[in-house]
Amino acid sequence: MFWSASPVATAPLRAAAPDSTGPTSLDEATQKATNAAGWVQENWGTWLTSGLQILLIIVIAVVLRHVIRRTITKFIERMNRTAAAAQGTALGGLLANAERRRQRSEAIGSVLRSVASFVIMGTAALTVLSVLQINLAPLLASAGVAGVAIGFGARNLVTDFLSGVFMILEDQYGVGDEIDAGVATGTVIEVGLRVTKLRGPNGAIWYIRNGEVKRIGNLSQGWSTASVDVVLAADQDLERARDTITAAGEEMSKAEPWNERLWEPVEVLGLSEVHLDQVTLSVSAKTMPGKALGVERELRWRIKRALDAAGVHLAPRPAPEEEEPATPADPTAAMGAPSALNNPTSAQSLATDPIAAPPKLGK
Repeated sequence: MFWSASPVATAPLRAAAPDSTGPTSLDEATQKATNAAGWVQENWGTWLTSGLQILLIIVIAVVLRHVIRRTITKFIERMNRTAAAAQGTALGGLLANAERRRQRSEAIGSVLRSVASFVIMGTAALTVLSVLQINLAPLLASAGVAGVAIGFGARNLVTDFLSGVFMILEDQYGVGDEIDAGVATGTVIEVGLRVTKLRGPNGAIWYIRNGEVKRIGNLSQGWSTASVDVVLAADQDLERARDTITAAGEEMSKAEPWNERLWEPVEVLGLSEVHLDQVTLSVSAKTMPGKALGVERELRWRIKRALDAAGVHLAPRPAPEEEEPATPADPTAAMGAPSALNNPTSAQSLATDPIAAPPKLGK
């Protein structure tokens, strides 16, 4: 026998069912709010301390970064002002030119500012993470692996950058220097951390990666040599010519601006070539770096004028050789010799036995 509940009896049960799974009672809500308030009150001091620590770390990092970057900038500007002030003096000729020193100092300053920013902000970020009680070991391990991967992938870029840094720090060359970089030769117009720009002799601009430069020949450091060859007629007085050239060199060394560009007296080295109709005198002088070409031109000018005044004659330029007129080609050169066999009535043709016809097969 089965019992069934009436609709009236089951209605209170349906009404009471939602109470078991619905929102908590007022006492339970009050208890949860009390617990949350207690938890907040318990950790409020820790939160406030951590927040103040993070804020202090960020403020110190920003201020320190600004101060260091500004100090580096001021130091670079002072170096440039000192170089510009010394450029007009006699000592300035021994130093690198202002543009070269400016680019070198700007490159060094850029590297120092970038390194300072990276170190300060990186240290501040790690300190903030440690204050937040984040485990840094997995992060540092991942950063190390990523750094190794990036290093392998961008090894050429890293090589160029490091080579450029050491080139600038060691002052291997600068703007205005005449260098031989192996892959190209020319005048340096810009020095960067990754690429060096050269102006070639024909005006072309060469972009050379610093990592590809294996050797550098700098023609603008230390001192240069001006060499001039004076070609005289073989019958001239060599002693008089040498005295005249020496006097012209002494006069040039006392005139402006050659008195600063000539670092040693002009010296006649002697005869470098001797021929039947002419002889060659070699003249040399030690000059300021990068000024050899200008000194050579001025020295040739003064030597020519001095020799003309002293009555010493240069060797005449040899007359160009006249080309002989081409003889017309013989039209019979390509023709073969006549043959008696070409004539069928000649004795040679008649004496020739004709080739017999081959016998027919089967007969």
